[in-house]
Amino acid sequence: MRLYTRGQIVFTSIVVGAIVCGVSALGFSTYFKKAVNSENQTSETQISKAPVSETPVSVSSKNDEVLSSLLETSPETITTIPVSDSVTYTQDEVQNISVYEKCSDAVVNINTQVVAYDWFLEPYVQDGGSGSGSIIDKRGYILTNVHVIQKATKIYVSLSDGTQYEAEVVGQDADSDLAVIKFNPPEGVSLKTIQFGDSQNLRVGQKVIAIGNPYGLTRTMTTGIVSSLGRPLKDSATGRIINNMIQTDAAINPGNSGGPLLDTNGRMIGINTMIVSNSNSSAGVGFAVPSETAVRVVKDLLKYGKVNRGTMDINVIQLTNRIAQYARLDVNTGMLVSSVGKGSLAEKAGLRGGTEAVYYGNRRNVIYLGGDVIRKIDNTAITSLADYYLALENKRPGDVVTVTVRRDRKDVELKIKLEGDTEGSDSGYGGLI
Repeated sequence: MRLYTRGQIVFTSIVVGAIVCGVSALGFSTYFKKAVNSENQTSETQISKAPVSETPVSVSSKNDEVLSSLLETSPETITTIPVSDSVTYTQDEVQNISVYEKCSDAVVNINTQVVAYDWFLEPYVQDGGSGSGSIIDKRGYILTNVHVIQKATKIYVSLSDGTQYEAEVVGQDADSDLAVIKFNPPEGVSLKTIQFGDSQNLRVGQKVIAIGNPYGLTRTMTTGIVSSLGRPLKDSATGRIINNMIQTDAAINPGNSGGPLLDTNGRMIGINTMIVSNSNSSAGVGFAVPSETAVRVVKDLLKYGKVNRGTMDINVIQLTNRIAQYARLDVNTGMLVSSVGKGSLAEKAGLRGGTEAVYYGNRRNVIYLGGDVIRKIDNTAITSLADYYLALENKRPGDVVTVTVRRDRKDVELKIKLEGDTEGSDSGYGGLI
């Protein structure tokens, strides 16, 4: 039997214990790493799978699937997606297209230059107004509004092909706000024109089409209906009343002035002139001068350079309740004759003016009371200034009208021959106050 000393036993025990501890520590470390890795894998799996198992499929997920399927499709397949080559239009669309193609080339853009003055009263040229116009004759005659070309030193007309020409004024009529200008088209150029239509047979509710250059956007088309007829409208800039205006809800904006208002056959039944709006933009209330008026005015402008209307050489003022009470009249509507021109045809026919001078409005305006009150001209009852304009609108110098006046509480009929419009008179109606 082999004997070991105490020291050998102790040393051997220490070595064996160390070996055992090392082996144990190595095994625990390996086990811990495996456990951690296993837990991480489990966590990652849960995180990636949670949206699929816990929430329903979203729209974006479906879109992703569609996108994936498209990405898998070859580019050749994508570019050959079939497109229908058949185009159909409604009857209303066909009308609109037909009118635009027929008339748009005959609508011009008008721009002007005017003279302005600086702080030192030195004149200089600047851009003026802009608007629209309609070519009414192949020789280059254009119908537009007076206010479009007002105070212009130069007028430029731009056609649909982009060419621009300088134009000159043939004639203008402030009472209807209509003017005719002309440019000289180059030889060989055939201009498209717009024909006049019949404005007398228009009906409220009838479809109308406007073409113009609102805000400089050339040859813009808008549609609407005739919303009212026979409107007497006062021009805020001049104070003149234009009779029988066509009211429309077709969008009319600054720049449309002078452009045509058309029926569905492409005939000009009105000339777009003004809008009523607090914002100076379309509010569905636009007004056009009827073609009936335009035809008559254009004929005179081309022949005389002005409109020859029959007038009475008188000064009149619209009667009011206050004036009627002050003058002790038994009527409160009509046109009070303040004065009659000496030696005029109206005086010769027996029309009487007033004799009692009074201030009207302010101390610079003097009228005369005691004269006749015009109540009727031919078959037109005169209750306002607009009625007075309307009654004489179509009359010519030399025409004889029957004027019914209220005098000494009785109605008196007078036959009055109309005179010609005198140069410098206030609107051609004998100096209206």
